[in-house]
Amino acid sequence: MAAVLLSSGPVLGGLMSLPITSTLSGSKLSPKLGGLRTAPNARRGTSIICEGIRESVDRATKKDISKEEVLQNQERNESEQRSVFGAKPNSGSFYPRPEAERRPETGDRDFGSIFAFDGAAPETINGRLAMVGIVWAAIAERMSGLTVFDQLYTQGTGLVFYVAIVPLIAYASIVPMLNGESTDARRFGPFTARAERWNGRLAMLGFLALLFTENYIHSPVFTTWF
Repeated sequence: MAAVLLSSGPVLGGLMSLPITSTLSGSKLSPKLGGLRTAPNARRGTSIICEGIRESVDRATKKDISKEEVLQNQERNESEQRSVFGAKPNSGSFYPRPEAERRPETGDRDFGSIFAFDGAAPETINGRLAMVGIVWAAIAERMSGLTVFDQLYTQGTGLVFYVAIVPLIAYASIVPMLNGESTDARRFGPFTARAERWNGRLAMLGFLALLFTENYIHSPVFTTWF
């Protein structure tokens, strides 16, 4: 960085020392200014390309969920009428809430609503972290021969990766919800929100079982049994 700043000093000094006249376009400075003028055009071109990619992805994966569809499912789906801990979903209640109130497409989009016990964020983020964690544990244990606890707290390398990946996955999960899009709004072939939920639930149970098992046998599961 210091070398770049030092090398740019003579160039900036030369530009400042040049006279600003009407013949500037014909001077040696004009090619440099022309190159500077192309920077906004390059950024604009990159933005257009990114917008085109996003539109193509939306056409291939996104499904619009209307409030009418949510209300119909809320009335017809038996699971939405089923009591939870002796309480049925009621409008305005803390828990459980009707589907129309807990969905990002039709309900509130603030952090309190999204991170509520029946909100869209907790299970989605925890499930994704568990899926990444169980795959990471299998690969890292085969490579290092250490348990998950040893990788996180004894060696320390795993803790660095954990601290880096948690905010990344949380941010990538929260932003679509704040924009009014739940996981049900995306699907691509077999990759559906229902499949992600079940895989996430199994991964959460599996990762918890992995921690308890390794704490009991004091050795990494993926190198002992596999």
